[in-house]
Amino acid sequence: MKFIAECGPASWIVRRNNVSYTNQSWCDNISTKLKRIDLTNNFISWVDEDSFRLLPSLQELTLPENKLTSLPELPLGIIQLDARFNMIQSSGIRPEAFQDLKKLQFLYLADNKLDYIPVPLPEGLRSLHLQNNNIQSMHKDAFCNSRDHSYIRRALEDIRLDGNPINLSLFPDAYFCLPRLPTGHFY
Repeated sequence: MKFIAECGPASWIVRRNNVSYTNQSWCDNISTKLKRIDLTNNFISWVDEDSFRLLPSLQELTLPENKLTSLPELPLGIIQLDARFNMIQSSGIRPEAFQDLKKLQFLYLADNKLDYIPVPLPEGLRSLHLQNNNIQSMHKDAFCNSRDHSYIRRALEDIRLDGNPINLSLFPDAYFCLPRLPTGHFY
């Protein structure tokens, strides 16, 4: 694997380098102070479960245009995850994978093979892009708490579900707490 990379004390950018996997030993050589990793447009199909979880300062993980079918465990301090244009399946995201990621604000999983919205989502999430997947249905509590109609989820202002075979008009109770309706098909 060749590394034509931009590397600094807080970021490691390895784009278009034919990287095919990551594992724990790969990350042992990376600074624990690293805040940003960009592995865009490689051939990564497998990521060791601990590859990124053990990087306590990691805030931004960028993995689009790879061959991932699943997501590894993420560090609690992650703010942005971009894994667009992969082959991630819903079965490749562990249950409640995002629940404890209290700092996660931007989650981009567009253009994958998801068939449902990964829930629960953290309260601080501001942007959720799931367009061009295979989402056909959603849980009534995907975004709101159906038992508490006074609940308002102010942070989540950008939800993209366009390009999915879901009819959003069938799930009106899923949006009552949101400041804006999701982008998608209401037919």
